[in-house]
Amino acid sequence: MSSQFQSPLLSIVAPCHNEEEGLAEFCRRAAAAAQTVAGEAFEIVLVDDGSTDGTWDLITKMAVRLPQVLGVRLVRNHGHQLAATAGLAAARGERVLLIDADLQDPPELLLMMMPIMDRGADVVYGQRTRRQGETWFKRASASLFYRMLSRLASVTIPRDVGDFRLMRRRVVDILLSMPERDRFIRGMVSWIGGRQVALPYERDPRFAGTSKYPLRKMINFALDAITSFSTTPLRISTWLGMATAGVALLLLAYTLARWIAGETIIGWSSIMAAVTAFSAIQLICIGIIGEYIGRLVQENKRRPMFMIESLVRNGTAAELSSDFSAMNAADKRREMERALSTLPAEERLHPLHSEARG
Repeated sequence: MSSQFQSPLLSIVAPCHNEEEGLAEFCRRAAAAAQTVAGEAFEIVLVDDGSTDGTWDLITKMAVRLPQVLGVRLVRNHGHQLAATAGLAAARGERVLLIDADLQDPPELLLMMMPIMDRGADVVYGQRTRRQGETWFKRASASLFYRMLSRLASVTIPRDVGDFRLMRRRVVDILLSMPERDRFIRGMVSWIGGRQVALPYERDPRFAGTSKYPLRKMINFALDAITSFSTTPLRISTWLGMATAGVALLLLAYTLARWIAGETIIGWSSIMAAVTAFSAIQLICIGIIGEYIGRLVQENKRRPMFMIESLVRNGTAAELSSDFSAMNAADKRREMERALSTLPAEERLHPLHSEARG
């Protein structure tokens, strides 16, 4: 049993932001699926990403009822991608399932993912064939985003794929070693390569609560994805600049020809329209360049990606080193073991409660 604690076969990582209504059901279903494929050798890492409801209180209660639950509380809201990164850093399993806690991605698909990985896959990712419970705008915008990204990205990123995936330990360690702050995890995993296999599935509607991705966050997420994996927008701005310069030269030649011919130049409205159009193109190009420069500035600040306030298991809290997010993957695992070793052994090692299975 001790070896299972030190190196569980499976870790399930779920970022949580205001998921109080559905978290207990998620834990029940995730624990049942994990126990089917891994026995008692699993852990469920629940990351509280600055929730403002009772999510953290519920996580601490679940950590008492279910000894495999590890609660990770972030100091503030960092956003889904960094919360997921914090959970991956805290996970110690040889295989790691990254999944949202809203139950749109069924935990039971783990029973299909594990045999695929047994046959040699490094990553098994869920590919959505249908998105239930979502508005036509959300479906249309998501479809447009994935298709645009597939054309712009410098690596092949599968379409209609979220962060729901099962990964081997070595893939997780490589992912954690990548230092960028503006993270697009599904693209980063695709960049790592290896044998990655799709598992088609129908996405369920949310079990409870509301979407944590309003339009503003969706746009920011799309910008992060495109600027992280493509320099095509910069090239487009260059092409636009060259095209407008060419048009300007043609207009200059036309103006000189009319002047030489002694004709009066008329049409101030058309001139103003041309000036406005060129100015708009310039501002767009400056904005594109600014997006990349802004990300370079953020990367060069070298601030921590995330800040963990505390860990909790079985109602007992532990603290991590303040520089945990800056450690390499091996040091992160050692620091996790050090922090968790401060918890009483008799509380950490008792078997799964039957009431939690129920």
